[in-house]
Amino acid sequence: QVQLVESGGGLVQAGGSLRLSCTASGHSFRTYAAGWFRQAPGKERAFVGSINWSGDITNYQDSVKGRFTISRNNAKNSVYLQMNNLKPEDTAVYYCAAALTMYSSSQPRDYAYWGQGTQITVSS
Repeated sequence: QVQLVESGGGLVQAGGSLRLSCTASGHSFRTYAAGWFRQAPGKERAFVGSINWSGDITNYQDSVKGRFTISRNNAKNSVYLQMNNLKPEDTAVYYCAAALTMYSSSQPRDYAYWGQGTQITVSS
């Protein structure tokens, strides 16, 4: 069993930056791919980006490419989402997730463990 806890959310002005952290319990997390998803009010949960187990392969949704960066530190059982040049349309609850595979996916169904979510609000 893996438990995920996100932190780092908050309110930021457009053009600003935030860094989300996701810390996991359990050794096995370092062998799992991880992903970040977000859900805006009235919308379905959407893929933001993912990272494979070793941290050398990342994938991003087109709208965040060049602005968001995912990284991980397996020694700390943690995954990070650095968000730069934030836009009002990035406003959402952001979720960290862990997949039961080493290779990342953009599909929520491939992720077995989820954090509780953290709110990001970008004001214009």
